[in-house]
Amino acid sequence: MDVRLETERLLLRIPEAGDFERYAEALADADAARYIGGQLTRAAAWRRFLQMPGAWLVQGFGMFAIVEKSSGRWLGQAGPWKPVGWPGNEVGWSFHPDAWGRGYATEGATAAIDWAFDNLGWDRIIHCIHPDNTSSQKLAARLGSRNSGPAPLPEPYQDSPNEVWTQAREEWRARRAGAA
Repeated sequence: MDVRLETERLLLRIPEAGDFERYAEALADADAARYIGGQLTRAAAWRRFLQMPGAWLVQGFGMFAIVEKSSGRWLGQAGPWKPVGWPGNEVGWSFHPDAWGRGYATEGATAAIDWAFDNLGWDRIIHCIHPDNTSSQKLAARLGSRNSGPAPLPEPYQDSPNEVWTQAREEWRARRAGAA
């Protein structure tokens, strides 16, 4: 399986083993990991890292590795995600702290949402966001999603506060057509 998307600055592709070092750095950072399950040791980060290539293999989709085209540097991940018991078809994201504030999340999530709607047949997407995660809330709003309120997550996240931000395919396409 070789799915690759390109934007002006980014390459979105299935995660590769070479992405792990920066992935582990991100999950070792208290701020970067705060709303995605907390800091992890290198060994625990490796086990979590393997989820996305496994999701691609088993489900035919997962979050893309987001790579800066000019440098080849792994910046983060964004894309479709639907674990068992999840409250809907999610397009989520997380980024290495040194990639924050540069518009990479908006650029990568936009490409991932386009791909999800075009290839997975989803009518609606969600973003599961902790109520204190104002950065992700701002990104969801920039993407055109709106907060539809709290929704429980399955274990092991059942005790984590969560709000579901959502958007229908028709809303997304109308916004994208208006932006063109």
